[in-house]
Amino acid sequence: MKEYELTVLIHPDLEVDLEAPLDKVRKLVTDNGGKVLREDNWGKKKMAYRINGQDFAVYVSMDVELPPEAPLKISNTLNITDEVLRYLLVKVDVKGRKALEDAKARAGASNDEDSEE
Repeated sequence: MKEYELTVLIHPDLEVDLEAPLDKVRKLVTDNGGKVLREDNWGKKKMAYRINGQDFAVYVSMDVELPPEAPLKISNTLNITDEVLRYLLVKVDVKGRKALEDAKARAGASNDEDSEE
């Protein structure tokens, strides 16, 4: 299974009961053989441009693991889901993520050495 990042923009009127649309997205992932590794709710934000007459959306980012056939099925379903204004499903660049973590670790180590002097 490959790792993906899924970001969904939920209709702002559903902010009060956000669990219902998020459960729908989670169930969509698990029903297609995947699993949600991490979930991060960014809250309600103003969008760059109006979508379906809405200026705001609730942004939620998820790290998911999916089998090869699942991204297409998930995309097709999210395209017709009323609660989701927009979504972005991208494959994680594992090498790029590791390089970024290594760079952060090196930067943190050099900052620690500077503070000891």
